[in-house]
Amino acid sequence: MKPIFSKRGSAGSILPLALALLGCGPTGSTDKTETQVRAIATPGFDVVATYPHDTNSYTQGLIVYKGQLYEGTGQYGFSALVKTELASGNALQRLALDKAYFGEGITILNDTIYQLTWKEQKVFIYDMKFKKIGSFELDKEGWGLTNNGKELLLTNGSGDLFFYEPATFKLLRVQTVTEAGSPSFNLNELEYAEGYVYANQYTYPYVLKIDPANGEVVAKYDLSRIWEQCRQRYPNTEVPNGIAYDSEQKKWYVTGKYWPLLFQVQWGH
Repeated sequence: MKPIFSKRGSAGSILPLALALLGCGPTGSTDKTETQVRAIATPGFDVVATYPHDTNSYTQGLIVYKGQLYEGTGQYGFSALVKTELASGNALQRLALDKAYFGEGITILNDTIYQLTWKEQKVFIYDMKFKKIGSFELDKEGWGLTNNGKELLLTNGSGDLFFYEPATFKLLRVQTVTEAGSPSFNLNELEYAEGYVYANQYTYPYVLKIDPANGEVVAKYDLSRIWEQCRQRYPNTEVPNGIAYDSEQKKWYVTGKYWPLLFQVQWGH
């Protein structure tokens, strides 16, 4: 399913329309399907702490690696790879992409940074000092990116997870994601943690918790209240996008496109 809005979006209209669409599935879903989707676990979450977030950042990827926060941002002419200070939200290091590229998801595996582009179908590779050390061609749009310690997992806005070999970017397999038996859609930014994949669902307030072994959504978290909190604070706030897990401290962080805040959260069970 194609996204309801363009990736550029319209800040003032996304939230009201998305809230009106809560619980909706792909076009043509039946009442039975909608009932099944509602049966998926929908635990809440607690906000543990809040931190400043750069409202100029059109967040496309968010990760914590060895205790350090990194962000990939989008929009033509504004896309970048950023090393960020958590406490202040200030950039410690920034590498701007050429204006011809729209930056997307990022991940770090074995001290190697991977950054997707959207329509340009390029994957850029950097060392930890942000020096470009290579690139790969991609046969699809790039949206979200994460890794499970040995493979790269990618989304392209559909309902599929694509698994790639990091050294060659060879496609290894595809896993369709399902919500109570129905295909999912609009999968965007990703985070792999403790055996599960967490995915933002583009234009919706949901974070989906996915079992990568079979593609089943086992839980979905609704970020509506913190999305609205950010929108009240900064009217140009757009959709939620950005999930990061600090595996050393066991801490979760979420933010969104042009959000004024980054939240440390604790997921319910």
